[in-house]
This record gives sequence, C-alpha cells and structure tokens, in this order.
Amino acid sequence: MQNKSLAATGFLCLGVLVFSLQDVILKGLSDTYPVTQAMTVRSIVALPILLVLVGATARIRSIFSKRAGLLAIRAVISLGAYLFYYLSIAALPLADAVALFFVAPLIIAGLGILFLGERPHTATLIALIVGLLGVIITLQPGLAIFEWAAALTLLAAALYSSAQVLARKLGDSEVAAVITFYQNLAFLTGAPALAALVSLGGLEDANHPSLAFLTRPWVWPTLQDTLLMAGCGVIASAGMTLLSQAYRLAPAGNVAVFEYTAIVWVPLWGLLFFDEVPKITTVLGAVLICGAGLFALRSRGEAALVGNKVE
Repeated sequence: MQNKSLAATGFLCLGVLVFSLQDVILKGLSDTYPVTQAMTVRSIVALPILLVLVGATARIRSIFSKRAGLLAIRAVISLGAYLFYYLSIAALPLADAVALFFVAPLIIAGLGILFLGERPHTATLIALIVGLLGVIITLQPGLAIFEWAAALTLLAAALYSSAQVLARKLGDSEVAAVITFYQNLAFLTGAPALAALVSLGGLEDANHPSLAFLTRPWVWPTLQDTLLMAGCGVIASAGMTLLSQAYRLAPAGNVAVFEYTAIVWVPLWGLLFFDEVPKITTVLGAVLICGAGLFALRSRGEAALVGNKVE
C-alpha cells in the first residue's frame, strides 16, 4: 500500500508539471485561435498515442468496458473542467488562475468523504473556511479589478475534483490509459461539436478574452502553431494518463495535496513567458488556500492512520 502511495505521488507531481507546460502553450495561442480548434488538434494527435498506451498496459478490447457509461460521464465532466480552465487563462494571469484552481484538492477531499466513504474530520470544515477566505482575497470582490473569468476557474476546479474522484472509483477495474482514452474521446467529439454550435449561433463577435477564445472562428494555423497544438496532444496524453494513474492508485485525499506543486511551475512560466508578476493578494490567497488544503489533507491522513491502528 505504501509503495502504491509513493508511486501515486510521483505520477501526480509529474502530471502537474507536464500539464503546466500546456497552460503556457494555450495561453499563448488564445489571442489567435479558438480553444475548440486547439483542443481538437490536440485530441487528434493524442488518439494514436493513447491507443498504444492502452495496448501496452491492457488490451485494445478493454476500451469496450462494462463501465463505459461511468467512463463516459467522467470524460464529459473532464471536458467541462479543462474547457472552463482554458477559457479562464485567456483572461487571467496564470498565477491568479492556478491560485483559484487550488481549491480543487479541498473539493476532492470533501467529495472523498461524501462518495468514497472516507471518514469526515473536523479539520476539513476549518480548512474549507480558511480556503474560502483565500479565494475571497484572491478574487478581491467589489474592487474594479475583479475579473468574472475567475468564476470559470472555480467551476473548473469543482468539475476537475469530481472527475478525479470518479477516477478513483473506476481504478479498481480500469487502467489509467482506458480512463484517459475516454477523456480524450470526449475532447475529440465535444470540441468540434461546440465549435459548430457557436458558429450556428452566430456568436463569433465577442470582446472579452475568455469569450473570444471560445467563439473565435477556426483559421488555418501557421506551421509553428500547428506544432504547438500537436505538442499539446503529446502533453495531454502524458498528463492525463499520469493524473488518472495517480488517482486510481491511492485514496483521493492522500495524493490531492500534491496538486499544489503547480505553485512552483505556473507562476514561473507566467513570469518567463508573459511578464506576469503575481499580485500580493494572489500570493496571500494562494498561501491561505494551500495551507488550508495541506491542513485538511494531513489531518485526515493522520486520522485514517489512527483508525487503521485501532482496527
């Protein structure tokens, strides 16, 4: 069990690092291309890679799982999570977006209690209150600089948390590559479908960066941008598989804390590639949110350890 937890931790930390590179690419493309085009190209490139991974870790026929319905539900939830997050980073500095997204481990811990039978702990309530305070500080509600796209990040965090809890539920019968294959399939079908709906609805003339990233018409990309979108496919294949593997190997509350390793990478990329210097409120909010999550998850882990000794 300890070896599984260590492996899950490694998979998650590596997955977070890999995905942080995709954030840089998509934010850089958000001024020129729609998110649906980038997601479609990414998913096309990822498809054969994931098929190879499925064949290497299981059998191709394992795609036709008896739990296909639950896999599909998780995949659609993941599509919503990543879509909302990508839309938010078009308008928000990367450091702000990741600070708000850090509520995800808190949500995962709560969902683990509700749906995975993990024992509740009083520390969770305290952590949620402190974490909420951190979110408020980061959002700065009522001030002129408040950006409504921040709500997209919080919605993405809630959906992401739900998807990862479902990954844990599916982990007893499905390998990570199959879970990821369904997720990529949802991206591959959902992104073009959404683009078609936007086009039919005549919603191409949006001024807000997040809305423009969603509604902008598809255009023929340059070779460099095509390679960047394709690179996202490789990154997504690796990142989704690593995260799915992490959450299927260990209890959600045990590994979710390592989502916070993104605090090292995302602000660094924002500074290096976009000259974004984190605001003091972002730093303070991130400290409170991270501290709350660490406190809740560590306390729950200690409680579980005591419970296991008693039993």
